Amino acid sequence: MKDPDSQPVIGQIVEVIRGRDRERFCVVISIIDHRFVYIADGDSRKYDKAKKKNVQHLRVIDYVSDEVKNSINETGRVTNAKLRFAIQKFLEQYHLLKEGE
Repeated sequence: MKDPDSQPVIGQIVEVIRGRDRERFCVVISIIDHRFVYIADGDSRKYDKAKKKNVQHLRVIDYVSDEVKNSINETGRVTNAKLRFAIQKFLEQYHLLKEGE
């Protein structure tokens, strides 16, 4: 895991630690400035309705989805399915899935 003061990058997985979506994993899809980013998970937070979030309310995880990062860099957007896939892949890799998910 990275240190908590590090800045997220596009395609990076983050955990929300404050707000309605706390304890959920999302993907950074856009960086506004050093303080705010847009996040989405492809499920409850779609790409088109991304959430503007303060970086202090996120736990930055040392995992960047290359598929999401490349898609955003090449086309300027990403599908919700790719976001869901990236989060699923991260959860499987770190054995964070709960029974039945």
